[in-house]
Amino acid sequence: MSEPVLAVAGLTRSFAQGGVTIEVLRGVDLTVGAGEIVALLGPSGSGKSTLLQAVGLLEGGFGGSIRIAGEQAAQLDSDGRTRVRRDQLGFVYQFHHLLPDFNATENVVLPQLIKDRTRKEADARAAELLTALGLGHRLTHRPNQLSGGEQQRVAVARALANRPALVLADEPTGNLDEATADVVLAEFLRLVRGEGSAALVATHNERMALKMDRVVRLHDGRLA
Repeated sequence: MSEPVLAVAGLTRSFAQGGVTIEVLRGVDLTVGAGEIVALLGPSGSGKSTLLQAVGLLEGGFGGSIRIAGEQAAQLDSDGRTRVRRDQLGFVYQFHHLLPDFNATENVVLPQLIKDRTRKEADARAAELLTALGLGHRLTHRPNQLSGGEQQRVAVARALANRPALVLADEPTGNLDEATADVVLAEFLRLVRGEGSAALVATHNERMALKMDRVVRLHDGRLA
C-alpha cells in the first residue's frame, strides 16, 4: 500500500483568551490517501479552518505530526514550509481571492511562474484547466467581469495549476447560492479526480459532504 498523501497524528492547537486556555484541536489523527477526496464536516466554529491552516503549514503553534507526501512537514523552517506549499499543496478558500488586476488566465499562470514554469507552459496549462471548467470563453476576463461561480472556478483552476498532491478547500462554495454551489462542487470534484490529486474539503453542509469519498466529523476538537 502506498504512503498516504496526508498523515496527521496527535495534532493539537490551543489559544489563550482572557486568561483562559481554549483547546481547539485535541489530538487529531487523520490520513488522506492518494486520489482520495475527504469531507471535513463540522459546524461553524468547530475548528475546521484551524485544522486546514495546520495542514496547509500557514501558521505555527501546533503540536503533533504532519506528514505531506511522505515528508515530515510540521518541523520545517519557513523556507521548507514555503517549498511544500508550492510543490505539494493547492488551496481553495470560501472567497476566491483572485488578483483583481489580472485576468482569469493570468491568475492561473502566476503560481506556475513561481514554480519556474515557462510562460508558454503556464499559459497552456491555464487554458487547459479553465476550459475543462467551462471557462474557455472567459480566459481574458478579469474577476469583476465574472460571476461568483465563475470566479470560484478560476480559483479551483489556480489551486490545481501546479498539479498538487493535496488540495485543501475551506467552504469552497460557501459564498454561492445553492444551485451555483452544486455546479461548482461537481466541477471541483470532477477536476480533482481527473487530475489525480487528493483533497480535504471543510464544509458544514452535510448534503455536499456526502458527495465525497469519505466523511470525517470534527467535534469538540477531535475527529469522529
